[in-house]
Amino acid sequence: MEDITLGFFTKTSRSHARLNVPALVQVAALAIIMIRCLDVFMIFNTLGMRGLSEFIHRSVQTWNLTLVFFASLMLVFIEIYCAFSLVKGRNWARILYLLTQIVATGYLWAASLGYGYPELFSIPGESRGEIFRTLVMQKLPDLLVLGLLFVPAASRRFFNLQ
Repeated sequence: MEDITLGFFTKTSRSHARLNVPALVQVAALAIIMIRCLDVFMIFNTLGMRGLSEFIHRSVQTWNLTLVFFASLMLVFIEIYCAFSLVKGRNWARILYLLTQIVATGYLWAASLGYGYPELFSIPGESRGEIFRTLVMQKLPDLLVLGLLFVPAASRRFFNLQ
């Protein structure tokens, strides 16, 4: 590094260039944001304004339901924050995104088997196999995003060099 002093300001030139963000990482970050926005839009479309207000009212009646409601909101915000951090090359963001997917999938699986609330966070099905197939199909976009972040050599190299 070389420092050049110009009056009050000091200009520092770097001797190495930063890596460009690989297209696969950009696609993955954009996909995370778009999937979450589409999820929120589909919930609004399914419930409508009246159904959404009833859902919120029902979610704040007990502490357990309130905790699940706020945890689901925090999960969405964390995933979107991870998407913006991925473009900056933060390795912890892809690990955190993986953890959010594990938590979300685990809760969906448990809620679908009758261990969680509310009904909105469960998958209907007659057998465990049918529920599992539907869960995998529902989480397939997130699995593909995780694949873009962890599998290609360019993505791994980008996060290791940052």
